[in-house]
Amino acid sequence: MRRRDALSGLMVGLLPSMGRALPGAPEAAAEAVQVAPAGPGPQSWDSVFRLAARLRRLGQDGLDTVAYAIPPDAMGSSEPAAFHAAVYHAANAALADLVQGRLRQPTGRGDILRDPSAVDFSRWQAELVGAAEPAALIDRAANLPEGAALLRAELAKAGGLVASGGWRPIPPGNTLEPGMQDQARVPALRERLRAEDPVLAAARDGGATFDAALEAAVRRWQAASGLEVDGKVGPITQGLLNRPASGRVSQIRAALDMRRNAMRPGDERRIEVNIPDYVLTVQEGDRVLLKMNVIVGKPERATPTMRVRMTTVQFNPTWGVPERNAREDLLPRFRRDPAGMAAKGFRLYSVVGGERVEVNPASVDWSSIRQDRFPYLIRQDAGDGNALGRIKFIMPNNDDIYLHDTPDRSLFGRPDRAFSSGCIRLSQPNELLNIVLEGMGWDAARVQRAYDSRQTQSVGLRRPLPVRLHYSTVVTEGSRVRVRPDIYGLDLAYVREMDRGGVRVAAAGGAGR
Repeated sequence: MRRRDALSGLMVGLLPSMGRALPGAPEAAAEAVQVAPAGPGPQSWDSVFRLAARLRRLGQDGLDTVAYAIPPDAMGSSEPAAFHAAVYHAANAALADLVQGRLRQPTGRGDILRDPSAVDFSRWQAELVGAAEPAALIDRAANLPEGAALLRAELAKAGGLVASGGWRPIPPGNTLEPGMQDQARVPALRERLRAEDPVLAAARDGGATFDAALEAAVRRWQAASGLEVDGKVGPITQGLLNRPASGRVSQIRAALDMRRNAMRPGDERRIEVNIPDYVLTVQEGDRVLLKMNVIVGKPERATPTMRVRMTTVQFNPTWGVPERNAREDLLPRFRRDPAGMAAKGFRLYSVVGGERVEVNPASVDWSSIRQDRFPYLIRQDAGDGNALGRIKFIMPNNDDIYLHDTPDRSLFGRPDRAFSSGCIRLSQPNELLNIVLEGMGWDAARVQRAYDSRQTQSVGLRRPLPVRLHYSTVVTEGSRVRVRPDIYGLDLAYVREMDRGGVRVAAAGGAGR
């Protein structure tokens, strides 16, 4: 029986009791839910079916419809009271997730804070109960996050690509450049970009030739992905092009949920580091005072997410080398050239009787030193060659993460910048220094004297600055969505946790758990 026929038959049976509870509706069930009206009137029963239909489209909002136990429409004919209650159970749980976030506090994500004071969920529940068109309320809740319309459109596009089989990988090989011919790789590249680029899809097929239309499409894709825009398909561009479409779906789903009821920054000056975008900004409200490229931790030494405050700057810092860096990074260099390491300011210490004793690196039989039993402490003196450069920005935290200068400037132009051991290297440390010391009497001459002294000097900030190290692979800029690689797999972990939540149970008078 079609839904309209089923509905007509159902309405005939309900006409004598309209305005009261649905026939057979147990009052105890309604009291337990406290989110459903006693029963729809003649003009509103269709709205329950529309609400159920809207809930079945929660996938377009990045939520898994399986989590909400949405009843089939056929149940509206066979068990109208149960159908009505089940739809509102599902709607209440979905509404809670849309308004407050499916993951109220994601595991291990110090960068994500919900704002309980911003949402009076009981008002949303009351509106759900009284709404003549409850599906419209779900729509409104779905559009609450910043950039939701853009993200939902991008999710629909990515979901469509997955549904159509995604894209086949571009075969490996050397860098593809404009003008080249390749019978296998160029057509594969063209097919891959056509899946996302309507301009290229409408252009003439250049076959095996890397023609101007394909070059323009590569440049558009690189710009949208935050890569160096050179029109060439090297290993970095090809690696990102070959990411499965399903990964993009996960990233956008995570981005939508992370933005739900997110704590909004105030007008206070703050530092934001977007780890997978490799960018630091200093902001006041919505105004950007400084933006720079940064280098973050490599995947095996990931930069942790956190919210802290910068309290101190240190001129000419020494570097107390962490044990892991000493074992994995410096031991091979000491084995090759102990004298050279000493010349670069690295000092070796052993602890004897509780006292730290300096050891001459040239006196050590480095071939006998094992990585799993490294017996020394290492410190690098302040100086031009120090790994922390000439300035260190201290923000106390349990992971000993800080921002710092670096003598190696060669990597900041790379589109992928996950090379550090966890701390954040700055491309413009002096510009950041000027901002954090503002109003403290530190002009350019005084700063230069501090550098020239070659002495380690710490300066407490008059106004400690909030710092947020966050992980946002999906960035909206105007009408454009950029999706950066999920370098640490945190988006995938987020979505797995979302989907492990199981079926939501609508709590009486409150949000889903």
